Amino acid sequence: MADRSSSTIPQDWVKIAENDLKFATDSLSLQPEFLPQICFYFQQAAEKYLKAYIIAKKLPFAKIHSLPALLKTCQKSDESFSKLTSECKFLTEFYLEERYPSLAIPSEITREIAQKAKTAARKVREFVKKRLSSRK
Repeated sequence: MADRSSSTIPQDWVKIAENDLKFATDSLSLQPEFLPQICFYFQQAAEKYLKAYIIAKKLPFAKIHSLPALLKTCQKSDESFSKLTSECKFLTEFYLEERYPSLAIPSEITREIAQKAKTAARKVREFVKKRLSSRK
């Protein structure tokens, strides 16, 4: 298996993000009993979209999972990324809850919360893809 964490090609990151988003979206329709895992994949998609932008702009790349921290890196190139602050804060919770249960505050993830995660991930997707397509 290829080490994707070291890829410096933005399109590679977008492709994997697209797969994560599609997997989570399809799973939400077909397997709603796995809501924590589905929300984790929405978080992962947003993370990879942000990393695609960071790589495209040749910004400092940190191997981190905090969406607010990645967002701050993106803002160094484009301050308008601040519009994604609430979405990134919301989605970051799903990385911790799913991957590190001892660090998480126990919560019940409902279908409504999962739908909100889907909307947040899609907003990050559209925002980043628009900026990547308009780059010079």
